[in-house]
Amino acid sequence: MRDRHSLNAIERVAMRFAALHCWLMFSIEHEFDSTVITLVDEGAKPLQEDVVINNFAECVTLEQLDPRTDKVQKITLSPEQVRDLAAALDLPEGVYQIHETPGQGS
Repeated sequence: MRDRHSLNAIERVAMRFAALHCWLMFSIEHEFDSTVITLVDEGAKPLQEDVVINNFAECVTLEQLDPRTDKVQKITLSPEQVRDLAAALDLPEGVYQIHETPGQGS
């Protein structure tokens, strides 16, 4: 079972996005097989639909309702893509490749 008190990569990404994009409200819920983060847009208008992030052991999904089509759009990221996203938020423009040393990583 996951340690509910430690922040994992996707929770750090959500908090970083909250700071960058003026999302003033989000929730974190720990389900049996995932952590669910919901980002609520309370910034300047026009407001965007909520973003729901499901953090599973094998992947992370991001879902958002598209009001034009009334369908939920879904993006699936691997744990490595989430790691890269978390690293990219604090880096300047450029092309990067992450090299893990033995014993590093998840």
